[in-house]
Amino acid sequence: MPNIAPSRTSVLSLEYFPPRDIAAQERLVRSAKRLAALNPAYVSVTFGAGGSTRAGTVDTVQMLRNLGTDVAPHLSCIGATRDDLRVILDDYRDRGIRRLVALRGDLPSGMGGDTGDLHYASELVRFIREQYGDAFHIEVAAYPEMHPQAESADRDLQYFVQKVQAGADAAITQYFFNPDAYFDFVDRALAKGVDIPITPGIMPITNYTQLARFSSMCGSEIPRWVRLRLQDFGDDKASIRAFGMDVITRLCARLLENGAPGLHFYTLNHADAVVQIAENLNLS
Repeated sequence: MPNIAPSRTSVLSLEYFPPRDIAAQERLVRSAKRLAALNPAYVSVTFGAGGSTRAGTVDTVQMLRNLGTDVAPHLSCIGATRDDLRVILDDYRDRGIRRLVALRGDLPSGMGGDTGDLHYASELVRFIREQYGDAFHIEVAAYPEMHPQAESADRDLQYFVQKVQAGADAAITQYFFNPDAYFDFVDRALAKGVDIPITPGIMPITNYTQLARFSSMCGSEIPRWVRLRLQDFGDDKASIRAFGMDVITRLCARLLENGAPGLHFYTLNHADAVVQIAENLNLS
């Protein structure tokens, strides 16, 4: 297991999602309190497409802020009018929130053709900048292995560049397991004049079935050797977890050793795996 010294310039951040019931809310509070000990620069809270969890996002943001954490709500433009977005952004500004994760979002089933006034994340970033100036630090998404709906890798990179040109301050990547994909993306973005921090998104490996489902939806490739090893473990949760901790710790170590500005963990509202990885990396 690698053990590296933390970088003074590396930034640790976390993602949570709004809980759907009281038990899930209590679990999130417990996890957030444990993970607060890692001193994350901020935590993000996901946003339901088409309004499915918008109220839950606001409630979760406020709960986490009450725990003393800097919070960056996700904001999706799909299904929202400009007036809808102004109401949300005014509320966040009035609450003292100064960081956002601006996304296009996915079109939920049943919405039909009403996708809202803005159709791309670059339009959302530009709208926020035009309406609110520098009131918010804006994070956007990046896809080292290409967005699953993109026409090509070059077009996908151009869409990313457009978000940066519209006013994004930094980016968080979709999770990946091949560090070369991340470094290649960063190099290609730099060649296009992009100089904002691009923080790698990290998904701990604790459940193979869940991981395979997520990866199929978002286009993240599970390396063949990792997939075969996980399949061999079957229902042996302890072995899956131990192997997963080793794989992700080594991934994070290589990313930090080669200049990644930090790590953004997709926690799935659980603390154990992130805490263990941080300890392995001497980041706790």
